[in-house]
Amino acid sequence: MSVTDTRIEEQLELDIGGMTCSACANAIERRLNKLDGVVASVNFATERASVVGLGPEDAATAIAQVERAGYTAVVHTPGDDAWSIRAAETRTSGLRRRLAVSAFLTIPLCDLTILLALVPSWRFPGWQALCVLLAIPIVTWAAWPFHRATIRGLRHRTLSMDTLVSLGTVVSFGWALWTLLVDPSTSPGYWLGFGKTPAGADSIYLDVAAGMVTFQLGGRYFESRSRRRAADVLEAIGDLGVTEAERLDDAGDAAVVPVAELRVGDRVVVRAGGRIPVDGTVVTGAAAIDTSAMTGESVPAEIGEGDTVIGGTTTMSGHIIVRADAVGARTRLAQMAAVADDAQRRKAAVQRVVDRVTSVFVPAVIALAIVVFAVWLITGAGVATAMTNGVAVLIIACPCALGLATPTALMVGVGRGGQLGILIKGQDALESSGRIDTVVFDKTGTVTAGRMSLTAIDTFAFDGERALALAAAVESSSEHPIAAAITRAQRDRTGTVLPVEQFVGFTGLGAAGLVDGRQCLIGQTSLLEQHGVTVSDTVRALVADREARGDTIVLLAVDETVAAAFTITDSVRAGAGDTIARLRRMGLRTVLLSGDATATAEHVGASIGVDEVIARVLPDEKAGAIARMQADGHRVAMVGDGVNDSAALATAELGIAVVQGTDIAMKAADLIIVRDDLGAVVDAVQLSRATLRTIRMNLVWAFGYNVAAIPLAAAGFLNPLIAAAAMALSSTLVVTNSLRLRSFDGR
Repeated sequence: MSVTDTRIEEQLELDIGGMTCSACANAIERRLNKLDGVVASVNFATERASVVGLGPEDAATAIAQVERAGYTAVVHTPGDDAWSIRAAETRTSGLRRRLAVSAFLTIPLCDLTILLALVPSWRFPGWQALCVLLAIPIVTWAAWPFHRATIRGLRHRTLSMDTLVSLGTVVSFGWALWTLLVDPSTSPGYWLGFGKTPAGADSIYLDVAAGMVTFQLGGRYFESRSRRRAADVLEAIGDLGVTEAERLDDAGDAAVVPVAELRVGDRVVVRAGGRIPVDGTVVTGAAAIDTSAMTGESVPAEIGEGDTVIGGTTTMSGHIIVRADAVGARTRLAQMAAVADDAQRRKAAVQRVVDRVTSVFVPAVIALAIVVFAVWLITGAGVATAMTNGVAVLIIACPCALGLATPTALMVGVGRGGQLGILIKGQDALESSGRIDTVVFDKTGTVTAGRMSLTAIDTFAFDGERALALAAAVESSSEHPIAAAITRAQRDRTGTVLPVEQFVGFTGLGAAGLVDGRQCLIGQTSLLEQHGVTVSDTVRALVADREARGDTIVLLAVDETVAAAFTITDSVRAGAGDTIARLRRMGLRTVLLSGDATATAEHVGASIGVDEVIARVLPDEKAGAIARMQADGHRVAMVGDGVNDSAALATAELGIAVVQGTDIAMKAADLIIVRDDLGAVVDAVQLSRATLRTIRMNLVWAFGYNVAAIPLAAAGFLNPLIAAAAMALSSTLVVTNSLRLRSFDGR
C-alpha cells in the first residue's frame, strides 16, 4: 500500500466551537475539503467534524483551517465528551443570560411603543428617547451573537441564518431611529394583525427589532437545551462504563484498579449493586443481573458459574467473581458506544440534500427581500410599507429548522436504539428500512438458538462409541454448530478427543480426515455420494424420516462405508413465530434461508409461519439468493448471525445481524441486534421507520413553513414581529418532534 493510500484511510475527529446553524457547518466543511486528499463532514447537531485523509499528526493543519473559517476546534478524544458538554453548557448559559435581559427590556418596550402608537394622546415628551434607550441593549449586547457570526461570515465571504437575523435587526432598528428622530412620518402605520396603527406609529419598529431578537434568542436557547437532551440519550450508552474494578491477584487478595489496567484472564469481584466492568465468565458465585440498560430486557437474568456476563450490566443481588474474556475496546459496551458514535455523526443522504439547499438559501432570501422592497416601492407603496415587507421576508425565511430536521432525529433515534439493544450503524439503514418489502432469515443461529445438541446415534454394523469418537475427531477442527455439537457430546462422555490428520473442510457440506489410520468422511448424503460412498435405501429412509421431524442428519463414512448417522437437534428461538407474525402484519413478506435439507428447513419454516422456505443454500450462495430476489423486484432485508452471513448482509438493502458474541463493530450489517430476543428485529425495523417518519415530518414542516410563509410576508400579510416569533417556533417544534422518539418502545 502506498503512503497516499494509507493517509486516505486515516481519520481525524474534531470538536467544533462557534457554530450557530447548519450554514456554519457547511462553511467549515467547504474549508476543510480544500485540503489535499481530504474528505470532511461536519455535523451541526453533534458539533463534530470527521476529517478522512488526515491523522492525529495533522491536527494542527485541520484546526488552523477551521480557525480561518472563523470557528474554534480541538481534537476529539473518543469516549470523552467533556469538551462538548462544557461547550454546550457555556452556550446555553450565555443564551439564557442574553434572553433574560432581552425579555426583561422587551416587555416594557413593547408596552410603551404599542400603547403610545395606538393612543397618540398618551404620548409624553421624550417618549421616543426612552424607547430607544430600552432597545439599545437588546439590539447590541443581547443580539451580539448574531452580529458576531455575521461579521465573521462576511470576513470569510460566507452567509448564514445569523446574517438574516442580524440584518433584519439592524434594518428595523435603523429605520425606527430614522422615523423617530430624523423624519417622523405622518402616514398611516402598518397592519398589526388586527388593524392599522395610527399616524406616527412607525416607532413600532423598535419593538419589532427588540421582539425579533428576543424570539430568536428564545428559540436558540430552547433548541440548545433540546439538542443537549438529544445528545444525552446517546451518551447514556457510554455512561454505563465503569472506571474502576476490584481485581483479584494470584493469592486471592482484592485491590481496586483502573479498568484500563485489566487484562484478559484477570478475575474481578462484583458485589450486589455493582456494575460489571468486563465481558466475561462467572467463575464463582451467583447473582441476579439487570441487563435492561444494555439489551432492553426488563426481566433480571439469574446467572451462576459458567454463565457469561456483559460489561455495563448491574448485579441486583448476589456476589460473583468474573474472569475477563474481553476488556477495553473489545467489550460489547465499548463497541456499542463506538458504533453508535460513528452512526450519529455521519450524514444521511437526505441531510446532504438539505445542506446543499441551505447553502444557497440564505443569499437567495437576501436577494428576495431586496426584490420585495423594490417591487413595493415601484408599485407606489411608501418606504415604510416596503421596508416592513422586506424585513418580514428576511426574518420569516430563516431556514434554521431545515438544518435541524435530520440530525436531531437521527441523534435521538440512534441513542434510543442503543438503549433497546439495537445498534444503527449507518443513516442509510433508516432510509433502507422504509423501502424493504421482504425480510429473509438465516435459520441456524438466527431463527434457531444455534446451540445444537446430539440426540441420537444410529450405527450400521459399527460400534456407536467408536463412531462418535471418530466423528468428533474430524469435527473438532471445524467451527460449524453441527461439528461443535458432536465434539461436545464426545467430550461430555470421555473428556478427550482423538487427534485428526489430513483434515479437509467442505463449506456447508461436511469434513474429512485421517483418524487412527482410518479415512473418515462426515457430512450430508450428497457429500458422501460425491466421494463415491454408496448410501443404501435404509439409510436414506432414516435420513428422510428424521428430517421430516425437523432434525438435522449427518452421516459418517469410514473407509468409504457408511458407519453411522448422527441426529442433531436445534430448538427454535422463543418468540420466533410471534416475530414473523408481527412482520407479516406490517405487510412484509418473510423468507427462511437455510443450508439444511429441504424437509428440515420446511419443518422449521412451517412452525414459525414464514411465507417461503429456500433450503440447501450454502453460505457462499446466500448472497446470490438475495440478489435473485432483488432481480425479481424485491427490496430485501437480511437477518443473520453475522458469522457466515456477511456477504448476504452486505448484499441486502438492509442487513440486520443478530449478534451473541462481542465482535460487534466488524459485522457487515446496517443494524445490529445485541438483545437475546428475535422480536428485536421487528423493533429495529419499527424504530428505523419511526425515525425516518420523524425526519420526513420535520422536513415537511420546515420546507412547508418557508414555502407558505415567504409569499405571505412578501404580500404584506406578516408583521416582522410575528415573522420572528414564527421562525423561532419552527426550530423549536422540529427539535421537540425529534425528542418524541425517546419514548419509542417497539410495541
